[in-house]
Amino acid sequence: MFDVILKSASRLCNAPLALLSIANAERTHVDIPALLGPRLEFAEYMSLHLPLDGSQLLAVRTVVDAVPVRIDDIRSEQLYDDGEQGRIMLTDVEGARSLLAVPMVSNGQGIGAILLYRREVAPFTDDDLVLVQSFAAQAVIAIENVRQFRELQTRLEREAATKEILQVISQSRDDEKPVFDVIVESAARLCSAPLARLLIADAEHMHFTVAASMGDTLGEMKTGDWVDLDRRFLPARSIVENTIIHRADMREAEGYKAGIPVVTRMVDEEGIRAQLMVPLSGTDMALGCIVLNRREVSLFSDDDIALVQSFAAQAVIAIENVRQFREIGERNTQIEALNASLETRVEEQVGEIERMGRLKRFLSPQVADAVISSGDEGILSSHRALIGILFCDIRGFTAFCETAEPEETIEFLQTYHEEMGKLINAHGAGVDHRWGDGIMVIFNDPFPCEDPAGDALRLSLAMREKMVEICLRWKRLGHRLGFGVGISLGYATVGMVGSEGRFDYTASGTAVTLAARLCDHAEDGEILLSPRAYTAVEDDFQAESTGELSFKGIRAPVEVFRVVDASAQTSQP
Repeated sequence: MFDVILKSASRLCNAPLALLSIANAERTHVDIPALLGPRLEFAEYMSLHLPLDGSQLLAVRTVVDAVPVRIDDIRSEQLYDDGEQGRIMLTDVEGARSLLAVPMVSNGQGIGAILLYRREVAPFTDDDLVLVQSFAAQAVIAIENVRQFRELQTRLEREAATKEILQVISQSRDDEKPVFDVIVESAARLCSAPLARLLIADAEHMHFTVAASMGDTLGEMKTGDWVDLDRRFLPARSIVENTIIHRADMREAEGYKAGIPVVTRMVDEEGIRAQLMVPLSGTDMALGCIVLNRREVSLFSDDDIALVQSFAAQAVIAIENVRQFREIGERNTQIEALNASLETRVEEQVGEIERMGRLKRFLSPQVADAVISSGDEGILSSHRALIGILFCDIRGFTAFCETAEPEETIEFLQTYHEEMGKLINAHGAGVDHRWGDGIMVIFNDPFPCEDPAGDALRLSLAMREKMVEICLRWKRLGHRLGFGVGISLGYATVGMVGSEGRFDYTASGTAVTLAARLCDHAEDGEILLSPRAYTAVEDDFQAESTGELSFKGIRAPVEVFRVVDASAQTSQP
């Protein structure tokens, strides 16, 4: 990205010499990751780490000041007259005369700069400035994208490492060593520490042993070796004092200055410079520590330290797991008996939970609770029953889905099913099934009711009244929706159907089919009744015959009745 930006800016602004500078994360130096058209000597000069403080180089000053700089003739500057090295290098060695420097700014702070040079006195214009500023903004976006990508990549790598450690812990109940090995490998890799050790102290805190290692042998510290807990040796102090110890340069450590052999060999022979020690904190004192080493002078980041602390906590978990496992082994007979009892109780509880969940998936809350409290599921077995069946769905729903946004469709269905569900529960329905905008409700099963057809009709009237309110709100949004209902009364086969893991309580038969066909035929606002359903409710409700209709799946034509008067009993029974 930097190369493309630099080439484009150079070409469009007629600047044969160009560079892009970037400040490091600690803001101590500036590097030049992209350089276009320089002579060899100038390229070598700009390849160095340029200190951020005190430098007069414009590649640095533009970053610090975060303001654009235009110089028509570099030789006219006082710094050139004073013999400042950067200006002399630019003009006398590289031949640059006119300059444009534009900062790359993020959150009000300069993080880099784009510099363009011409080898003749040819001042850059305002248009050049605007163009390069746009390139600088694009460079900032590129830097932020890469930063976010690397942060995400690092986080995913660390999450994967943590997951791997937890998996090993779960698989190593009787041995900490596999856990220690994966912890050391992960810490070394993710924290860029080629040499790593995990140390475990003895019960008396007189010695520690190297339980796992990564990288070259560090003098006498080989896996399995015992070392005295001498506090002058930083890992020993970390264990004894149960504290994190962090050194950017081990040559400044007390152990090295005191000439402790294992420390001096580590520094002088192995070249160790930076070291991080994180204790494995137990209840009272550290059980050991994780030691990471680098061969360059550097500080481990706060994220590195936090990661190693989480690894140390997992090592403690592994140690405690193994201790508990071994204790359990000593009381094996007692625990096995206890486990057998617990397993039986858990199976019973799980079975009860599964039974309750299965019932509540297809029964109304009142019915499901009644079945659960009675403990009798016999009423749910397949049987013949006289039931009232109500089918309802939304008119114009297909057209609505084609024109509405997906979020609107989901919102509407959520409101629809929530409101209809409240009414179904309030009217004491036994079972309801829902699919898309369609709903089927069964009355008089699995528990009896005195007036299944009347209860179904009273529910449908309440549904229709609520749907008028809902559809009015959606009409204001430009969507025209309606609601139709079909009700029948008759005998059907009712009970649980399905296979292991998926059961439903449903009904089948001609009465069910007829209710579904009536619903399909109903116009917006219509409630259609089968002949038997009409006969059951005609004393309380008025309806008119619409004539005989033939329906698919029904052998003979059926007289259909439309409810025309809802003034009678419409409240909850």
